[in-house]
Amino acid sequence: MLEAAVRKAEELGARVNIAIVDASAQLKAFYRMDGAPLLSIGIAQRKAYSAAAFGMETGKWYDMIKDNPRLLHGLPHTPDLTIFGGGFPIVIDGEMIGAIGVSGGTEEQDEIIARAALAVAADA
Repeated sequence: MLEAAVRKAEELGARVNIAIVDASAQLKAFYRMDGAPLLSIGIAQRKAYSAAAFGMETGKWYDMIKDNPRLLHGLPHTPDLTIFGGGFPIVIDGEMIGAIGVSGGTEEQDEIIARAALAVAADA
């Protein structure tokens, strides 16, 4: 998965950090491309954590909470929760086995890179 993510990032001209966690959101693998933003190290890990903790894509959060002021202004302050794209659960045979978080590109690039990595898991 890491290799597929790096290949896709290189194809897109992005320099990213990639974090993979297990189903209990514990870090299992991490890769930082040369030139990837330092702050994005933690963001990639929090995206993976958020995706594993809730079993859903991080990019779906905003649309779910944007019309509820209490959630919109309160939920993003939850430690380690990330509500923008780039975090995805890793699901095999209907079971979430972990999650991936990508950070360092645009939100769209992060999502494309993570999906490239997920395609490897789907083929496994």
